[in-house]
Formats: sequence, structure tokens, C-alpha cells
Amino acid sequence: MAGLAAARRLWRDGVDFLLLEAGDRVGGRVATDEAGGFLLDRGFQVVNTAYPRLTALVDLDALNMGWFRSGVLVRHGGRLERYAHPLRDPRGVPRMLESALGGLGTLADRVRLAAIIARYAAVPPARLLDEPETTAAEVMSGLSSAMLDGLVRPYLSGVFGDPRLTTSSHALAMIVRSFVHGRLGLPRTGVGAMPAALAAPLPPERIRLHTPVERLPGTTAHTPGGTVRARAVLVATDPVTAARLLPELPAPAMHALTTVYHSAPEPPVEEPTLVLDADGSGGVRIANTIVVSNAVPGYAPHGRHLIATTVAAPDADPAAVRTELARVYGTATEEWEHLTTVRIPHALPDASPPLGRLRRPVALGDGRYVAGDHRDSPSVQGALTSGWRAAGAIVTP
Repeated sequence: MAGLAAARRLWRDGVDFLLLEAGDRVGGRVATDEAGGFLLDRGFQVVNTAYPRLTALVDLDALNMGWFRSGVLVRHGGRLERYAHPLRDPRGVPRMLESALGGLGTLADRVRLAAIIARYAAVPPARLLDEPETTAAEVMSGLSSAMLDGLVRPYLSGVFGDPRLTTSSHALAMIVRSFVHGRLGLPRTGVGAMPAALAAPLPPERIRLHTPVERLPGTTAHTPGGTVRARAVLVATDPVTAARLLPELPAPAMHALTTVYHSAPEPPVEEPTLVLDADGSGGVRIANTIVVSNAVPGYAPHGRHLIATTVAAPDADPAAVRTELARVYGTATEEWEHLTTVRIPHALPDASPPLGRLRRPVALGDGRYVAGDHRDSPSVQGALTSGWRAAGAIVTP
């Protein structure tokens, strides 16, 4: 995504480029595979309408989006409770306060969490980034363990891959703000439609697929098909690959995510809402689960439904996940079919402090540049913004 954003800016500004892509399509792991009539994204991902760089580059209306319902359902005390605004909609505060007795956490928890969210939504980004930097755990430290472990930790572990909540408060503020102001959903043909739309205006002859870069001395790229020399080179890969190609760049710690896809003859819930588990105590701790086909019916063939379940770990046993899902959804899962498990050991870069204003350098000197979500916030917005910045630095060194 970072490389595509950079290519779009270079092309707009009349700068010739050549995009070398190791895979069989553009977009990295923002991709969709089709299997047996199911659309299986490479890990559960969403499109957020509040990502300004995305909406500047892609016409989301043309993607025929299906939308998720705001808020979450939380399995707590043997039932599913609705929380109307976990990091999305401050207008849901009254509903959140209605069930203070018997719900997850306390009335004080709900007021405090609502205040954090509402403040992130209202304060301008520049002011939020000027504030002293701390961690997500410290921001949420006033919440009870029930609210923290039952709602906040699973939700944020699915967003950042960080169950310990060591993520920078600056990254937290920007992501929360985007979830509050944006709408979340998926394209009709899968999340892979997003990078395809980014690439659509680019000349196809300037994109070479199946062309991994093996070595990168200076600004010369060595590939299996030959050598490419340029006045500038931009490495827009995952952080681990970037550190291999650019030894001067330290490799960041990475967080793992695993998504398990199941097919069911009937949907366990009828709405396209993220479900969290506050009661879990087994070996598999689910970050979130959702019936994707409730939002976009085309993700599953007729008569079947697609459930995506994410675990903030490098692996997950599909059978154990299905057992937990029976409890989470309150329904039998014996007839559910395991479709595939997407393991992403390097899903997201660690975003622990200090991140400052989320603008890490993209120009490394001597015609070498780097882009990716590890140079900004750990998100699609961060990847796109860093690519746009890097291309700007190439155009105006």
C-alpha cells in the first residue's frame, strides 16, 4: 500500500518510476483469495472512511462497500451485551450508561471510557500529538480490570496486535479518532479491491510482478530477472524485509495476528457487528470475531456464512477456536467447517513510545528512501501517508 501511494504521487508529478513487486499482485497482504465460493482476506481487515489519504486516492463508492454496524457485542456473564461505542461513536453514551448494573464493569468505567473516546474525537489531531506521550495501558489505567480485560484489551489487541497495551498513546489517539469519525466496512469483492483501485490509474508497464529484490547496494536493485539502476530507490515493504534490504534501518519488533475462517450453514448472529469475549479463560483468547457475510453477502456462497475470528498470537488451533466460538456466540458449532487459518507472524510493527508525532524519517540519504506503516501509525492510513511523504521527498530532495 505504501509503494502504491508513492507510485501515485510520482506519476501525478511526472516522475518516471518502476514498481518491483515480489508477489503475484500489488498490495502486499492487503489481498483477497477465492476458495470454494468464499472470499478470504489475508487476515481480518477493514476499510475506514476516516483515513484521509485512502479517500483521497480511492473512490470508495465504486467499491460497492458493505458496512459493519458500529459498536460491539460482548459475551459477558453468559449473554451478549451491546456496547454502542467502543472506540467509534460517542453518541452511544446514553445507551452505554443504561445498564450500569449487571453489565461489564461499573458506571464509573463507562463514564471514563466514554470521556476518553469523546475527547479523542473532539480534540484536533495536532493538539493530541502535542500532549505528553505515554502508553495505551496508562491511558486506560483508571478502568476496572473487568472493563479493561473484557472490552478494551481484546478490542485493541485486534487493532494493534498488542495485548499488553504498550502501544503509544499518540498512535492510540489517532486510531481511536479515525474509528469515531469513520465508517468501517469491506468492498463487495474483498479487501484486495482496495490496492487494485490504488493501482488502476498507473501504467501497467511500470509495475513488474513476481520480481523480488534480493540485494540493494546503493540504488541498484538486484532481482532474479536482472539488475535495475535508478537515481533513487524507495523500499516500501514490510518492516522485516525493509531492515534486510536496508541494513542502516533497525528492525522493529513485530506483533502477530492469526485469523481463523469458518463456514456455517446459519449465521450465529444476524448483524454485521464485531463480537468480543469478556468471559474467556481457556487456552485460546479471542481478540474478536465477526460474521463477515452479514456485511457483505458475497463473501460466502449462497446458503453458507463466513465467520472470521482473530487471535493476537502467531498461531491458533482451529478446533479450539471453534469450541470457544460455541460459547461466545451461544450456539452449536459442530456443523461449522474450518476453511483456512491465516497466520501473520509479522502483522503489525510494535508502536511503543517514543513515536513522537508519528512521522519517522523516510529519507535515509544517498538516494535511499523507506516507507511503510513502521514510518507512521500502524495502519493502512500510516502506510499510505508514509508512501506519499517518501515520494514527495524524492520529487523535492
